Parts: sequence; structure tokens; C-alpha cells
Amino acid sequence: MPTYNSPAINLYSRDLVRALALYKDLGFVETFRTPKTGDPIHVELKLDGFTLGIATIEAAQEMHGLKPELGGRGIEIVLWTTDTDAAVSELEGKGVTVLSAPHDFLDGKLRSAWIQDPDGNPIQIVQKRTP
Repeated sequence: MPTYNSPAINLYSRDLVRALALYKDLGFVETFRTPKTGDPIHVELKLDGFTLGIATIEAAQEMHGLKPELGGRGIEIVLWTTDTDAAVSELEGKGVTVLSAPHDFLDGKLRSAWIQDPDGNPIQIVQKRTP
């Protein structure tokens, strides 16, 4: 039986360069790109051991016969921070869309907000609250 390792999430993007800029603003570091020169069709980024791939819709269709639909969302990316309010304020100042403003939940144990990347993928920005 095969074994598995190195899990990652791939997102499909209408504008990979714009999506890449947002994820770099969030602290992700580019680790792979194809092609190496010119407009990328797939980029991989890492943050704290997590790998995120971003690929163009066209590459998924032309190279793999996939038909990504960016309408509904079954996943979200979660990023832990030390200050949800400051993080969301900074991102909103850069034109990022806020889906849910910072708010406390789980009896005040967490403070969370949701933004979206340029393709509408939700990103939760969350922090643990100190009692």
C-alpha cells in the first residue's frame, strides 16, 4: 500500500500574479515557480511548514483536462496571528475585501475575521485571546 506525505492545498486563480502578491503580503514565501521566466502558471509558497500552490485556470484546463469552477467554496485558508484587528486593518488598507469584520467567538477565546483573496477564496485571520 502506498504512503502519503507533504500535504498541500492548490488554489486555482483567474489572476495568479495578483493572488501571489496577496499571499506574499500575508508572509508566504515563494519556493517554486513554473515557468521560471515570464508569466507563471503555477507557484508554490510556504508559511510555517504549510505549502500553498496557486495555478492558473488555463493551466488546469489545458494541461490536466480539469474544469475548475471558482463559484462555490468548500475550503478556506486559516492564518493565526497575534493581532487580528491590526492584520485586517492593514489588509483592508491595501484594498483586500473583508468578508467578516474582526469579532470574538467561542466565549471570547478567539478573535477572528475573514478576508478573501482576488479569486474569492476565504482566508480566516484568527488569534487566541488572553483571559
